[in-house]
Amino acid sequence: MVNACRACESCEEGAENYCARVVLTYNSRDRDGAVTRGGYSDMVVADARFVVRFPDALPLDAAAPLLCAGATVYAPMRRHALGAPGSHVGVIGLGGLGHVAVKFARAFGAGKVTVISTSPAKREEALERLGADAFVLSTDAAEMKAAAGTMHGIVNTASAAASLHPYLALLKPHGKMILLGIPDKPLQVSAFALIGAEHGVAADVEVIGAGEVNAAMERLAKGDVRYRFVIDVGNTLKAD
Repeated sequence: MVNACRACESCEEGAENYCARVVLTYNSRDRDGAVTRGGYSDMVVADARFVVRFPDALPLDAAAPLLCAGATVYAPMRRHALGAPGSHVGVIGLGGLGHVAVKFARAFGAGKVTVISTSPAKREEALERLGADAFVLSTDAAEMKAAAGTMHGIVNTASAAASLHPYLALLKPHGKMILLGIPDKPLQVSAFALIGAEHGVAADVEVIGAGEVNAAMERLAKGDVRYRFVIDVGNTLKAD
């Protein structure tokens, strides 16, 4: 977002994303009537409250998804204390959201991070590439049974419709499951930007030019991305 009314109850609570007059970064109408075009613009005008300075140590291409996937994961994890030191956190799904959730849980000091997935191919990625402590194949009844009642909290990033009951069984008494949606405190992005710089939390990305967008969309539909595409508009324009 680039603007909001700054006067309603949501704005006063720091939850400007719920403001009825919020101005989004793209395809929204600003106060002067101009249509916002986000990262496809030559320049962006924003209220200073919605501008965050990223640390120099954080690469912009890997940091860009933190403004979307990162905020979606970070805010509820912090709000519900998922990833507290020594806790056991489960992450359902290992895609654009899930891989960032694993990294944040580790940065928060969780004692154990377990990835839960329907795809056995994700096991090696979870354990070797992202540093998760364990992997549970949700279609394997024995693995699910062994993990039952062990987790303090679960971050559910899965987009497919599925019953929650098997996953709820993995929780300890009073455990929490977060179903991801809109971050409730969007300006916490500055906090996790610092965490990113200190703990190396950034998205795993593939940088593409604007001319590769159609091919990227086809790959995205097949789940063939690890884990976010970032469009380098600036260098594309220079090349043209």
